[in-house]
Amino acid sequence: MTIVVVGLGRVGLSNAALLAAQHSVVGFDISAERVAAVNARRSPIEDAELARWLSERALDLTATCDAAAAFAGAQLVIVATPTHYDPETQRFDTRSVEAVVREAAQAAPHATIVIKSTVPVGFTRAARERLSAPHLLFSPEFLREGRALHDNLYPSRIVVGDRGERGQAVAKLFREAALQPEVPVLLTGSTEAEAIKLFANTFLAMRVAYFNELDSYALTQGLDTRQIIEGVCLDPRIGSQYNNPSFGYGGYCLPKDTKQLLANYENVPQVLIRAIVEANATRKDMIAADILARRPRVVGIHRLVMKAGSDNYRSSSVQGVMKRLKAKGVEVIVYEPVLRESSFFGSEVVSDLAAFKVRADLIVANRQSAELADVAEKVYTRDLFARD
Repeated sequence: MTIVVVGLGRVGLSNAALLAAQHSVVGFDISAERVAAVNARRSPIEDAELARWLSERALDLTATCDAAAAFAGAQLVIVATPTHYDPETQRFDTRSVEAVVREAAQAAPHATIVIKSTVPVGFTRAARERLSAPHLLFSPEFLREGRALHDNLYPSRIVVGDRGERGQAVAKLFREAALQPEVPVLLTGSTEAEAIKLFANTFLAMRVAYFNELDSYALTQGLDTRQIIEGVCLDPRIGSQYNNPSFGYGGYCLPKDTKQLLANYENVPQVLIRAIVEANATRKDMIAADILARRPRVVGIHRLVMKAGSDNYRSSSVQGVMKRLKAKGVEVIVYEPVLRESSFFGSEVVSDLAAFKVRADLIVANRQSAELADVAEKVYTRDLFARD
C-alpha cells in the first residue's frame, strides 16, 4: 500500500516509521530541515526508540516538501498537522488540517484520508461535505512524548471513527503493524472517536489535578504528601499511576484538549470539566506563592521540558510558574539545553550548568534530576516519586 503521512512531528513521524516497515510511505512536511533529517534516517524529535528504528530498520520511507509528488498514487493519507488551541475563538485552529484534507481529496480522490490530529467533536462529519472528502475518517492517537513509536508498536487500543470497510481496513493496518499480539480495537462513529480522544486526555488531566490539589492541601497543613498518596493509592480502584505531584499538567496535549472539551460543553450543563481547566491555573498560583514565600533573589528554572526523554517544552507547567515569579519582580534565569537562544521570554538562558547552580539561590525543577544532587538544598520541586 502507498501511504502518505502529512506532518512529520511526533505523531506523523512515529506513524510513518511504524508503517514503513511493511508499506511504501511518503512523508510530507513544510520543513526542509525535518525532511532532510528523515531522509538521512535521523529523528528530528527526541525519541530514543524512534531514533533507533529509523537508523537500524529497513524502511520504505522517503520524505519530501513537494505536496504534488507526495500525493501522487496515494492510497491512504494520514493527516498529522498541528491544531493549536486558539484562546480567542476557544477552538482548535484546524486550518492546516482542512487545507491538507482539501488538497488530498482533490489529488487522490479514491484514497482514504485519516485524521490523526486532534480536532473538535463533530469536525470530521462536517468536514466530509464541506471539504468534498467523502472518504475522510478520524482515528485518535494515544501517544506519550518521548515514547511515540513505542506506543504505536505496543498500543493500548486502536480506535477508528468508521464502522465500514475503510474503517476496518485502517484498523487492520495499524493492528498488523503493532508488535503487541492482542490489541483492543474499537470501530465507532467519527464524532464518538473525537470525543474519546478529548475525554481520555481530560480524565488524565483530572487525575493529575487531583493529586496536585492533594499536595497543595498537605503543604498548607504541614502534612506528609507522600504518605497520604501512598495510602490513597493502595486502593486497587485508584491505583498508583499518574499520582506524582507536579507544577500542573502541561505539554502539547492536555492543556489544549481540556480547553477544547470545555468549549464543546457550550450548551451542556457541567461543573467538573471547567474545574479541571481552572485547577491547573490554581496549582501554578499556589506553587508560585510557595516559592515567593522563601524570598529568593534569583530563581533558576531547571529544564522547561515536561518530562525526561522529550524535547518538547510547549505549554510546560513550569513556564506558568516562571511567569508568575517574574510578574512579582523576581529575577529568573533558565537552564535548558534544548534552547539555542540566549534568552527565553525576557529571562537569561544560562548554558553552563555549574554557573547556573552558583547564580541561582533557589532552583525550581518540575522533575528531580541527578545532576542537581550536589545542590539539593537549593532545589524546589514537588516531584515525590522521581518519575513522570
